[in-house]
Amino acid sequence: MKHAKENSKGEKKVKGKYLNPKADLTFKLVFGEHKDLTLSFLNALLPLAEDAPITSIEYETPEMVPEKEGGKNSVVDVLCTDARGRHFIVEMQMNWHEEFKKRIIMNTSKAIMKQVGTAELFTKIQPVYSLNLLNDDRFQPDTDDFYHDYAILNVDHPERSLDYLRFVFVELPKFKPRNVMEKKMAVLWLRFLTEISEDTDEVPAELLEDEEISKAPKNLNIT
Repeated sequence: MKHAKENSKGEKKVKGKYLNPKADLTFKLVFGEHKDLTLSFLNALLPLAEDAPITSIEYETPEMVPEKEGGKNSVVDVLCTDARGRHFIVEMQMNWHEEFKKRIIMNTSKAIMKQVGTAELFTKIQPVYSLNLLNDDRFQPDTDDFYHDYAILNVDHPERSLDYLRFVFVELPKFKPRNVMEKKMAVLWLRFLTEISEDTDEVPAELLEDEEISKAPKNLNIT
């Protein structure tokens, strides 16, 4: 049974044994079954406009079926849509390989095509966001930056972009709470992914202080 205790600073911590949230099944256990946690996670890590946060989500089947017979099926970790119709694909990748980039492009393309029924419906296409958590630092080995935001830009005028595809890659081994981000929730969610593991006996107090994030470790507790 879990129990709380205080450390030398008087901060309460939960003691127990936890599964690694980066592992395939446990990542899906947290973010594939709990809408409130997934909503918070996406709002924290995606480059969304301040006036267009995600307010609700619905899970979709994670199987990406090809349009043509004989095409390649693929399965993503989490696929969901929000009230605006935007699509969100979330992947947790333990080991980097170049083929992963091709898979991401394929799956985002499928998410676009899935929205199109007839030619008239092109006007109803909504953006697709691909959020990719990498437990590896080989995606961009020439930089210490851990957060990589890709959009479709005009080569000569990069301030001009097409709005319908966005790719975010987060290299977790490069993440350090001190080197980031103004966004407190992004820091806390990344701390959850990088500081909780099979060796964790105590959840850091800062994670327990947030009402949303404190729920996530509870889903991984095995005591």
